[in-house]
Amino acid sequence: MQRRNFVKTAGLAAAAAPQLLRGQEKKLRVGFIGLGRRGLGNLKTVLKREDCEVTALSDVYKPNLDKAVEMSPASAKVYPDFRDLIAANDVDAVFIGTPDHWHAYMTVEACKAGKDVYVEKPSSVTVHEGQMMVKAAQKYERVVQVGTQQRSGDHFKHAVKMIHNDEIGDIAFVRTWNYSNQGAGIGNPPDSDPPANLDWDMWLGPAPERRFNANRFGVHPRRFSDFRWFWDYAGGMMTDWGVHLLDIVLWAMDEPGPRAVSAVGSKYVIQDNRETPDTILANFEFPSFACVYENRITNAQSMFGQNYGILFHGTKGTMFVDRSRWEILPEKERIATGTRNRIPAAEGESGNNTTADHWEDFISSVRDRSKPICDMLTGHRSTTIALLGNVALRSKERFEWDPLAETTENKEAASFLKREAREPWKLEL
Repeated sequence: MQRRNFVKTAGLAAAAAPQLLRGQEKKLRVGFIGLGRRGLGNLKTVLKREDCEVTALSDVYKPNLDKAVEMSPASAKVYPDFRDLIAANDVDAVFIGTPDHWHAYMTVEACKAGKDVYVEKPSSVTVHEGQMMVKAAQKYERVVQVGTQQRSGDHFKHAVKMIHNDEIGDIAFVRTWNYSNQGAGIGNPPDSDPPANLDWDMWLGPAPERRFNANRFGVHPRRFSDFRWFWDYAGGMMTDWGVHLLDIVLWAMDEPGPRAVSAVGSKYVIQDNRETPDTILANFEFPSFACVYENRITNAQSMFGQNYGILFHGTKGTMFVDRSRWEILPEKERIATGTRNRIPAAEGESGNNTTADHWEDFISSVRDRSKPICDMLTGHRSTTIALLGNVALRSKERFEWDPLAETTENKEAASFLKREAREPWKLEL
């Protein structure tokens, strides 16, 4: 705890100091925490930028750290403890690419230390954590970009603009989905001792103390990181992929969140040791439309020929959009000679690297102290709607939701909005 107080004191001093002038002649010094698949991908993006310098690296798993060290300049310092990286004087901005259960604590502490933050999605594992992240960004006047990089996609921007311009008419229903077939799943490995090259206690951090299990840790070169399928660390596909899709829905429909939520699903087929469902249908009720997120991992047939995507169903036409393209499928109307399209068919393709442009947006915001395209509040709201799908599933309740106050009167649902963190990892502003 003495060490923690030192880091807190150093952070308060940095936050109180005059803002570093970061003109174009100054390189943004970035420290990376969490260097798995997504962390290394972001590291590659930043290493290509002439206006950035990677000065610090931290990961509790040595193989990941070794890969990052090999990629980075020799001057980049290695920090076994991320708190030292956050406190470092040669770090202006912190990237957080750890498992989800670490996002909130690290973001809050980085804000307190006067650092700007790029944090991967989902931003948190509970609604309360996200609320604390928003408060920290506001209190310490930090630029925080949440890594829902689709917001920086040119074709997503175009699709959203068309919806805002009423080009597909009034929208009463939106469908979002991820479909796959994972066969037998991830298996049932027994608990065991952690490998020597992993700091298991630090990996757990604020999550409950558990014995090491290969699936809980979840580093598999040919699979998604399987920690996502355990409630202690994440929220399954609902928060891992659903957040990307629902983020675009909130943006396009100009909504802060749903007014009511319900869900059905379970582990119907898969007999591995995951905790999240193999099938879920989450329903989100808004004042003027309904939205559904569907995920199944036991059958990949989508009927649309797409294993994921968003469909906006309007009175004039339906818009499909995913990471590669958008397409408008016109509705028909009767005329004297038969039928005709209500609007012209149209389509477009992705034309930019969304991760690179999300970083461009973040760095520009850091330099001029403006709000990034997915600031902390925006990213929190997009994470919250996904979290609420899991709350409805786990509580087995349909509940009303106030998206501005972020409250519900349903006591069972409310019990899933916050959880206690292990010492010494409690969130404090």
